[in-house]
Amino acid sequence: MLCKILGAPVDVGAGLKGCDRAPQALRAAGFAAALRRQGHRVADLGDAAQPRVRPISHPNAALKALPAVAAWTAALTDAAYAASADGLPIFLGGDHSMAAGTIAGLARRAAEARRPLFVLWLDAHPDFHTLDSSQSGNLHGVPLAYVCGRPGFAGYFPALAAPVDPARVCLFGVRSIDPAEADTLPATGMAVHDMRAIETRGVAALLGRFLERVRAARGLLHVSFDIDCLDPAIAPAVGTAVSRGIGLRDAHAIADILRDSGLVGSLDLVELNPALDAEGRTAALMIDLTTRLVGRAAGRTAGSDAA
Repeated sequence: MLCKILGAPVDVGAGLKGCDRAPQALRAAGFAAALRRQGHRVADLGDAAQPRVRPISHPNAALKALPAVAAWTAALTDAAYAASADGLPIFLGGDHSMAAGTIAGLARRAAEARRPLFVLWLDAHPDFHTLDSSQSGNLHGVPLAYVCGRPGFAGYFPALAAPVDPARVCLFGVRSIDPAEADTLPATGMAVHDMRAIETRGVAALLGRFLERVRAARGLLHVSFDIDCLDPAIAPAVGTAVSRGIGLRDAHAIADILRDSGLVGSLDLVELNPALDAEGRTAALMIDLTTRLVGRAAGRTAGSDAA
């Protein structure tokens, strides 16, 4: 398989700076080499270029870096659309605001192929605020609302070529939901699996049901993996850590189930903050989980790694 790496060095959507260095940190930690050891071809497309920013104002005075996030969204929409023409595009963030662009571009590609886009959102947070409802003003909290076509983004973010049906989204590992999000989510038809559901019903049952829907619809599956879905004990290098997250055993199970499904068509890796990753522990875990999810290339065996 051809794995296409595109860096999205974005940190303007987060409250704590540093995520913009994550693409380079993951490369330095051996991201591409790990994929090649699995037998895959790798094309590193470099980083998306810093976009030009135009002035934008909004009545919500709490919003931070709105012009920059809007510009990155437009740039990454085009870049993700281009990267998704073939192969498996892997987008290295960057904070989770980048998903506003990557998913918008992938949704356009899916619509042209006349196939529904499904999104597995692995995150401690739903990121389902609108520009009006955000109180923190950190715009890594809005991308899922935007790509699902929630009101309030017109005139600020780029117009969507193809909104994602929220009924085709699965939130997995959430455990920090703001009141405005809690009021909105139930009416969307979105599958929401918090940590209590995962602990009581298990990863395989919950994830399996969602993947069955993707397969039945001949859907395209995008996985947006925010490292803060994991417990901070195993993935500490995030700016918005939330306790009692997904543990290592379940993280491995999620990667294995996704690999065995053969459905994953694209991947976001977001919210790694290298400034908090002095020993490179979280970057190494992200690489391990990615190679586990992607699996070995067809015909590749465990003994074929020797060269």
